[in-house]
Amino acid sequence: MFTGIVEESGALLERVETADGLRLRIGCSFADELRPGQSVGVSGACLTVEEASEDRFSAFLAAETLSRTYLGELLEGDRVNLERAMPADGRFDGHLVQGHVDATGEVRAIEPVGEDWRFAFSLPEALAPYLVEKGSVTVDGISLTVATRRDEVFDTAIIPTTYELTTLGTKEVGDPVHLEADVIAKYVERVAEPYLRGRTR
Repeated sequence: MFTGIVEESGALLERVETADGLRLRIGCSFADELRPGQSVGVSGACLTVEEASEDRFSAFLAAETLSRTYLGELLEGDRVNLERAMPADGRFDGHLVQGHVDATGEVRAIEPVGEDWRFAFSLPEALAPYLVEKGSVTVDGISLTVATRRDEVFDTAIIPTTYELTTLGTKEVGDPVHLEADVIAKYVERVAEPYLRGRTR
């Protein structure tokens, strides 16, 4: 479980394709604190540490992960957002983030607004029911608040700290992003579904 508060952005140092998937080696300042089997959020996707050294760690991407994310399209030198799993006694600054990418969207617009930025992202139809204005959404592992939403697009306000410390500062219109809806909205839907179905009969 994560909170969507990115600790840093790390560079992809190496990608090794295998018959079963793809292995990524990522530069990271806290790699020496990682142990095999631990979880790390990589641009919103929960990956398992295979091995770690002083300044890098490796993770393997199986076919399922490759099909649901854009991680397989990354090139050496590209940067990714990194977050360690939240400790049980840690501070909860963002919102509940599972690291399960629901869909891949894209950047639709980037607009400077004073010292801030306004980003517009595409909203896949499957995620639309879970996004509400002022609600939470995870974009590339970043906990963000939905400012406005329309049928196929939602907007978020990005403060300078988020812009500078995450990969949003390097994004351009058309670039892909990982999206994860608020898990609480999914549970509410599942609990309410039998009652709503009964009312429509």
